[in-house]
Amino acid sequence: MNYVVLQVTLKEKFFGTGFGNHTELEDVINRQRSKEYRLHTISTTNGESKGLGGGDRIQATMVFNKNI
Repeated sequence: MNYVVLQVTLKEKFFGTGFGNHTELEDVINRQRSKEYRLHTISTTNGESKGLGGGDRIQATMVFNKNI
């Protein structure tokens, strides 16, 4: 089997609630699917940013695998 590990940081919306870049997560999953990889595992960790714009962050780590 071949494995690929990718990370995506989900950032809190500047206005309102929730996270503004779910499409980035979807794009990563769909791009790997088009290469015939399947999502094996996903884990998340929470963090916050004290910098300009601040807001919470969720780090999503995904493991994809492919039978060869």
